[in-house]
Amino acid sequence: MWRSLEEKIPVEGENLRLVRSLAEEYFRTHTGPECWEATRALYASPHFQVQEAGVFLCGWLAPERPEALTFLRDTVSAHESWRVQEVLAMAFDACCRETGYEAALPVIRAWLADGRANVRRAVSEGLRVWTARPYFKEHPEEAVCLLAARRADESAYVRKSVGNALRDISKTYPALIRAELETWDTGSKAVMQVYRLASKKLEPR
Repeated sequence: MWRSLEEKIPVEGENLRLVRSLAEEYFRTHTGPECWEATRALYASPHFQVQEAGVFLCGWLAPERPEALTFLRDTVSAHESWRVQEVLAMAFDACCRETGYEAALPVIRAWLADGRANVRRAVSEGLRVWTARPYFKEHPEEAVCLLAARRADESAYVRKSVGNALRDISKTYPALIRAELETWDTGSKAVMQVYRLASKKLEPR
């Protein structure tokens, strides 16, 4: 049954919007077990475009199917393609949105503390703009706290995402970001990288 979806996905070039639209249509018109079967089958494709459809399905399944969330964390995060990692971030956000961002806080914290950079980055990148999301819109300080905790992350890839996410927040809550940055010890290159990104839109005093 999942082959009907696979056959619609172009494997030449890149059309993420089309891939997402096709995956959404499949998700709306098929059962949970059918979508879970499709997730794993599509992800096994040699074509990243088809794999992306499987990752999207997995994100929508994850709120009701713990094994789907585990698949995202343990399997998809190991994929070598940056394109697939971008969809992992989107899939994680979709899971949090359906769960409710406040209810998803334990998972958000667990993923941010994970030993794999792609897992941590899926959170910092997926939830951008953090303070445009329900719960974090009402509690921007919570978003800042979660992100700031990764300012010395061992991965420059994650630090860049964290810094950019904090910069996003600074456009709406400059005083909040300024107050946070003033508490940082910028003696390390890692923290300074995040500091420079996070403070980029702040007016100089």
